[in-house]
Amino acid sequence: MNLHYLIVYLVETLLRFIPIPCKTGLIKIGNPDSNSPVILTCNYHLTVEKVRRALDGMDVNLLVANSRGINVWCSAAGGLFTNHDVVSVLKTSGIEEIVDHRNVILPQLAATSIEGNIIQKKTGWKVTWGPVYADDLPHFIKNNFKKTVEMRKVKFSLVQRVEMAVAWAFPITVIMIPIMSIFWSSAVFSLTLLIWFLSFSIFVSFPLYADYLSSEDKRIGIAFFDFSRSGFHLILWGIVVLCLVIYSVLIGDFSWRFIFSWGFISLIVVLILSLDLMGSTPVYKSSLTEDRFLKVALDKNKCNGCGFCEQVCPRNCFEVDRNRHIAAMPEAVRCVQCGACIVQCPFNALYFRSPEGEIILPQTIRKFKLNLMGKRLVKVKEN
Repeated sequence: MNLHYLIVYLVETLLRFIPIPCKTGLIKIGNPDSNSPVILTCNYHLTVEKVRRALDGMDVNLLVANSRGINVWCSAAGGLFTNHDVVSVLKTSGIEEIVDHRNVILPQLAATSIEGNIIQKKTGWKVTWGPVYADDLPHFIKNNFKKTVEMRKVKFSLVQRVEMAVAWAFPITVIMIPIMSIFWSSAVFSLTLLIWFLSFSIFVSFPLYADYLSSEDKRIGIAFFDFSRSGFHLILWGIVVLCLVIYSVLIGDFSWRFIFSWGFISLIVVLILSLDLMGSTPVYKSSLTEDRFLKVALDKNKCNGCGFCEQVCPRNCFEVDRNRHIAAMPEAVRCVQCGACIVQCPFNALYFRSPEGEIILPQTIRKFKLNLMGKRLVKVKEN
């Protein structure tokens, strides 16, 4: 890991929730020739750096398309990384004069918005959906552009959980420390430790309570916090309060004021971290969005088993029977309602169904994306 990448990684992990754009266009990695692969990604700076690092030592043409400085999945889901952005960089980067082929590899998580058939129709470039993570790109390329099951699946690894803990702890610290400095300056260091301890505790221990989470649960409280059926956050807060009591007893200076003050502060931190826990993970749908109640439905009369759904699903919900030419969702419980399968199905065999039985057609999913509050830009339902 070189120093430049390390600095970028650390700084931009701290600023994870802020769009950080970089220049769009063509980046040559190594010494690509007219037959070298063409890979396209978003212009979120950290993503570009990760892709460049993963491809170091290879000869590849990397196209950076405008996603408004937001990562692939979020920008695609929000309609900020679009067909137009892909078409634009293919047409303006000069790549068509550099390579003889017309095959472009797009990140799988962009499939929630970008339509491969539209790109081919408008540009003549055939879209291949690459792996979820940049680190798998070398193996994907060497494997003749074929993905394994693991390459298609989003994960929430320990490294990712640590990154998310940092991404939450830093802005909370930046917001709360100035306030604490005004009212209780001597406690600033202790508050900083508390914020980072709670953030790391919640995210690093995620596998312990992940099975108890459900995007379909109703949010609790006036501000709608994500406590889930496990109540893990409240349990953690109770442990912190218990530790405060034990600490007061051990130092021989028991004080209800001390316990109440730090108990209240720790509760505030826990509540902030509980605002959208599931939306901070790649394995659950955000509890801020109404789409979490939708189910993907399959019209077997339209399905021909082409397998696009299987290739773009980030949770490996689908299995395709190539002999019978039909898809199935044996792992539908994993679905995060991203809509990628619906957007990419060329036969419109997939659609969303609400708990009330209402149908949201594929053309609606393709046209209207989620805004920052988890609502579609235009709420349209068809029966």
